[in-house]
Amino acid sequence: MKRTAKVLVALLVSMTSGSMVLLAMGNNRPSAGPFCLASYYQLDPIKKAIFSKSVQSRSRWDNIEIYKSGTKAGNIEQLASLSGLASPEDIDCHFVICNGLGGDDGQIQATEKWQRQWSIIPGRNWYGGSHTIRICVIADNKSARPTDSQIKRTEALIETLSRKFDIRAESAHYPQEWL
Repeated sequence: MKRTAKVLVALLVSMTSGSMVLLAMGNNRPSAGPFCLASYYQLDPIKKAIFSKSVQSRSRWDNIEIYKSGTKAGNIEQLASLSGLASPEDIDCHFVICNGLGGDDGQIQATEKWQRQWSIIPGRNWYGGSHTIRICVIADNKSARPTDSQIKRTEALIETLSRKFDIRAESAHYPQEWL
C-alpha cells in the first residue's frame, strides 16, 4: 500500500511539473522547438470556417486548389492591399490561411466569395474551373515558407471540405514544393 501511494504521488508531481513546463512554452511556434498545442486548438474550428451565408450544395464543388500568395501579407486585408485590389471582396480565392503576421498562425479566413458560394473567375490569375475551391496560403516561398500550423490547418480544411462536398483526394492540387 505504501509503495502504491509513493508511485501515485510521484506521478502527480511529475504530471504537474510537466504541465507547467508546457504552459510556459505554449507561445512558441511548432518550428521553434518544444511547444504546447494550446494555441493551435484556440483557433476557430474548421467547421465554423467553412460555414457560409448561402446554401451549400453537396454537388457545387469538385476540386480544390491550394496556392501560395507570393507575399508576406498576414491576412485578407493585407493581401488585398498588396495585390492592388480595391477591397478584400476582390480576392480570387475562397479561403486565406494566415501566417501569424496579420492573423493568428494557421487562422482560416473565409472570403466573401465563399460566403456567397461564388466561383472564382478563371483567367485572371489562374485557370481552374468554376467548381474549384481556391485556398490561399500566405507565404512568399523565399523567406516566408508555410508554417507548420498553416500546413496542418490547410490539410484539415481540405479534409473537411472533401468530406462535406464529396471531393476525391486526387482532386486536391497543391503548389510545387508544398512540404
